[in-house]
Amino acid sequence: MAKKRTAQKRTTTARARKTATRTAKPKSAAAGKLSLTTSSPSFTVNDIDKSLAWYLDVLGFTMGDKWENGGKLMGAEISAGKTKFWIGQDDWKKGRDRVKGLGVRIYCTTTNDIDALAKRIKSKGGTLADEPRDEWGMRHLTVDDPDGFKITISKRLT
Repeated sequence: MAKKRTAQKRTTTARARKTATRTAKPKSAAAGKLSLTTSSPSFTVNDIDKSLAWYLDVLGFTMGDKWENGGKLMGAEISAGKTKFWIGQDDWKKGRDRVKGLGVRIYCTTTNDIDALAKRIKSKGGTLADEPRDEWGMRHLTVDDPDGFKITISKRLT
C-alpha cells in the first residue's frame, strides 16, 4: 500500500510542477528576453502640414515637440493619452513616387466610446476605412491617414 501512495504522490507532484510551469510568469529582460514598456510608431509623410492637421483635428491628437530645419517643419511628436506617434516629412531621397502605408496597420486601444469617436471623426471631415463593429471581444473602427497608414482603434467589450 505504501508503494501505491508514493506513486500517487509522485504523479500529483509531477502534475503540480507541470501546472506551475504553464502558469509561471515570463522571465525578465535580465534573462535575455526583450521587455518593452512602450511603442511609438514613426511615419514618413508626403505633406507634414496636411498629416499633422489630420492627426490633430480629425483624430484628436495633441502636439508635442516639433523639429525644424532652416525654419521648415521637418517632424513632430504627437500624443493621444499615453501613446505617442512621430510624423516626419519625407526628404524624397528614395523618390517621390514611393508608396507609403502599404502593409502597415497600427492597433491602438482606447477608453473612448468607439461609436462616438466614429461620429466625431466623420464630423471633422474624416472617413472611416471600417465602420465600428464588434470582433474578438472588442468594438473597433479603422481609419486611413493621408498617406495610407491604417490605424485601428479598439475598446474592449465588457
